[in-house]
Amino acid sequence: MPRPIQAFIDPSALTHNLSVVRQHAPKAHIMAVVKADAYGHGLLQAAHALKSADGFALLELNAAIALRDAGFKHPILLLEGFFSMEELAIFEQYQLSSVIHHPEQIAMLTTSGHRRLDLFVKINTGMNRLGLTPEQLPFIIDKLITLQCAKSITLMTHFACADDSKEKESVLRQLHCFKTVTHGHSFPHSLANSAAIIHYPETHTDWIRPGIMLYGASPTPDKTAAELNLKPAMTLSSKVISIQQLKAGDRVGYGGLFTADCAMRIGIVACGYADGYPRHAPTNTPVLINDRRTRTLGRVSMDMLAVDLTGIDDAGLNSPAILWGNGLSVDEVAQYAGTANYELLCALAPRVEKRLPQ
Repeated sequence: MPRPIQAFIDPSALTHNLSVVRQHAPKAHIMAVVKADAYGHGLLQAAHALKSADGFALLELNAAIALRDAGFKHPILLLEGFFSMEELAIFEQYQLSSVIHHPEQIAMLTTSGHRRLDLFVKINTGMNRLGLTPEQLPFIIDKLITLQCAKSITLMTHFACADDSKEKESVLRQLHCFKTVTHGHSFPHSLANSAAIIHYPETHTDWIRPGIMLYGASPTPDKTAAELNLKPAMTLSSKVISIQQLKAGDRVGYGGLFTADCAMRIGIVACGYADGYPRHAPTNTPVLINDRRTRTLGRVSMDMLAVDLTGIDDAGLNSPAILWGNGLSVDEVAQYAGTANYELLCALAPRVEKRLPQ
């Protein structure tokens, strides 16, 4: 028998969540973000479920090629662009679009002679991660046009704080910067990530770039995924593989971080940080056993974690455990663990089998 931990991927949830995106921004083209193996959900199966999107965005060149080899004809955007002149020939061969975020990429583009690419020119409007400065943009645009380096040009930026309702001024400041620097240009725009799609309709321009919300997790702490009508696309499940009877004073796991204050029964679940569950998740992180809510106990091990079976009298060996997904939002687990829902989904380990509905 295989180890019982599995990640169930629901393609219908992905398709549903894409429809929610369309409801928020019905006039925009959707560039579905499928980087990091589609946030841990499996690139090709996610792409098939999201095939009605207008394009795909990711970072990994081999993944972009895999999409083309699988027959996808959509625009495919590489969010960090190309890293060498040698890659430019591959971009042209597979008709891949590229983000341009520093002048050296322009130099490679003009030197190589590969000029039949759709380019998304990224402007740094305040996140200070990637992007041309507002001062650089006019020169870069003029050069692209004069040297005929692009098949098409789209102007883009990325918001640093769209997920935080207290940072509205920051978002509006970035938006104002973008509008100011792009004034007078008629090129298409791409601005909104998941959080901006929900909170800032004024950012719903020609292309939007939903990521986390496609996978059924909330992009903002202000609203739950359920309140946003998003369905979890991944359910991480396992089973109880051992039962322990504790006396008052018994300690649990490495470091003995949990001490029983009375006699109690605990279960050991086949899931640990080598599977992608957060090692730093503390005692009281929620988990479902036999579809009933309980909590983790003590430190998460590499391959196992302990759960409280108090009040779940029918729990025993092979009782099902849901770590996140249907019935337990990944957002809530991430909150207890002091991390982001993105991290939990993307950290799913290769050794965890992904399964589709039969």
